[in-house]
Amino acid sequence: MNIKELQAFNAVVQEGTVSGAARVMNLSQPAVSRLIMLLESELHISLFRREKQRLYLTEEGQAFNREARRILAGLSEIPRIAEEIRAHRLKRLRMVTMPRAALSVVAPVVARFTRENPDVKLSLDIRSHRDIESWINGREYDLGFGNVPITHWAAESTPIGRAVLEVLMPIDHPFARKEVVTLQDLATVPLVQQFPGMLLRRQTDALFDAHDVRIEQEVLAGSSQMAQYLVANGAGVTIIDRLSVLAMDDRLITTRPLSPTRWVAFGVIRHRDDDPDRMVLRLTEMLRERVAECAVDGSIVPLMGKGEV
Repeated sequence: MNIKELQAFNAVVQEGTVSGAARVMNLSQPAVSRLIMLLESELHISLFRREKQRLYLTEEGQAFNREARRILAGLSEIPRIAEEIRAHRLKRLRMVTMPRAALSVVAPVVARFTRENPDVKLSLDIRSHRDIESWINGREYDLGFGNVPITHWAAESTPIGRAVLEVLMPIDHPFARKEVVTLQDLATVPLVQQFPGMLLRRQTDALFDAHDVRIEQEVLAGSSQMAQYLVANGAGVTIIDRLSVLAMDDRLITTRPLSPTRWVAFGVIRHRDDDPDRMVLRLTEMLRERVAECAVDGSIVPLMGKGEV
């Protein structure tokens, strides 16, 4: 596979026709068609289907397009990166966070880091746990933050804190009068849950299955953040770790311990082959300090060890 094939693929996606792609690439139509055929042959998938003289991405083509866009975007940055290196200017740092603690932990840390290091150009992305294999394999980021351990062979994960799962509810919910909320209690009320297959959903499903609890009424949300806002607006209650709700307005919501108790760990994630970097180490230190600031007895516990999970 070569870059020209990716560029031809992207041009056809943008223009919708081979003729349009040929025009923007300043190539002949047969040349563009040949590049697309070579790409499909190398990938062993069909990227496009033709409808009324236009080309549309197949399902496999849509999945490939998401990755190809990132590759091409990175390539377009190369001249600017080289110019910055020649001028001894900005250092670039790329960070990704899983959604759970993005607002409560990562956002304050990034804000502080940029104030202390105005010469560093930091980018922050939010990607789900399901995307972790692609962003580790592609080495798209210098540092990740989220749930650990990570079992991917190329990932090195270091825990910096753990938090207990609790039940999040509107402040005036009847459960707010309880000392502890049980799994059986949750079967009697609307429960806001993530879509099946998402990390937190897998964790809670395992709890319900282990105790033979059936949820009768559920509201599905695409992220833990959306689940929290649905709860704040009265859609029901949800299970979430204490660390992830710290950014919420406590005038609207409250939490109660969940029985049985379940802890989850958070930490930093890097590619195993990445060389140590002073700025990455400083950002890791700040994340550790932020978790320590959030410590709550019995709910959020900093982990100061540096061992790999």
